[in-house]
Amino acid sequence: AGVDRFDASGRTGLLHVAFPLKMMRHPDGRVTSGDLLHTLAGAVMFDVYENMDARLVSLQIPDDVLKTFPGPAYGPVGIRETTGFDLDQPAFGTILKPTAGITPDDVERLVADVAGDPLLMFIKEDEDLYPDLDYSPVAERTRRAIRAIGGVKDRREGRGLVYSPHVTSGPEQIVELVLAVVEAGATGVMFSETYSGGTIRLVREATRDLAQPPAIYGHNAGIGVKTRAIWREVIDLLARLDGIDFRQTGPVRPGEPFIRPFGQEWEASEHALTKPIPGIKPTMITRAGALDQGNIILNLQDVARRGIAQNILFLAGSAINTIKDASGKPDPRIGLESLRQAIAVHESGELNDTPVEGHLDALFALASRKGHSELKEALRQRYPGKVG
Repeated sequence: AGVDRFDASGRTGLLHVAFPLKMMRHPDGRVTSGDLLHTLAGAVMFDVYENMDARLVSLQIPDDVLKTFPGPAYGPVGIRETTGFDLDQPAFGTILKPTAGITPDDVERLVADVAGDPLLMFIKEDEDLYPDLDYSPVAERTRRAIRAIGGVKDRREGRGLVYSPHVTSGPEQIVELVLAVVEAGATGVMFSETYSGGTIRLVREATRDLAQPPAIYGHNAGIGVKTRAIWREVIDLLARLDGIDFRQTGPVRPGEPFIRPFGQEWEASEHALTKPIPGIKPTMITRAGALDQGNIILNLQDVARRGIAQNILFLAGSAINTIKDASGKPDPRIGLESLRQAIAVHESGELNDTPVEGHLDALFALASRKGHSELKEALRQRYPGKVG
């Protein structure tokens, strides 16, 4: 359909390719993400040797086809409405840690430790805690977690909580697992589609007629394998169309990024997840991956500057659950209180003019002056040798 040559050789540039919809459209008018990638990212594009440097960098889909995708069940506004969080209110979540070997008893205890804090909108299991374990079946884990949440409900100031167990599994098993955890009380599910293509839409279609479908956290573990050939915003766009309510990007932080995406890739992914699309709700951007007390203010500042507060979930795992007390025992109450103190610093505006490179030192000094002992201790543990 066209070529933009970047040099005189004609071998480097942007190739525009158009495909007639008739060759992939189903009788009911829909086209799936699998259909699109099978055609647009197939053997000729990526397996032929002379095309080894090819990348799929963008995707345009007609509006009438876009409307056939289910999209998120809730999106940011829907999630906030169901949980009682205001549109401009910072929304936080956490991850159950440690992961390896934990049982339903452990899950109940870990959830009980954090679920009563009204700062949290969202709790999920870790992606390394698998669902079909003889010593820790996911339906029983979920029942115990929901019981723990019910036990602290009166401390949540009337706010709801999305609880998402991990159900990544083979396509032949995933719907059964999703329905089992929903029956056990889960209000969300968490799984990755990277190595089991099509499962997001499979789950979305299987649950869309429920009175309260589970919100889908589309974990992107392994996405870097795909992004070597397909730009991340294309993958995130398709995952949004298929029905994810939450998608992880990277947090703002000083120095080198901890995870991808970052830079222009990060901006493009967040745009793909939230840009207006006819008939499709946005996906809630989840800032995660070394998000902690030392960089949460930078992220709150970024969100405020861009006016996207309603679209953001701040997800902190080890920054909440591995902060230790004076006896050396992890105490999530310290992690949560230190985050709350950091939020108060942000709201005061005292670090608004602080350069990113000097933010950590300035924050530690301010915490010392104001007597924010939990914030000081969290910063010491998260940044050993850099503060204190």
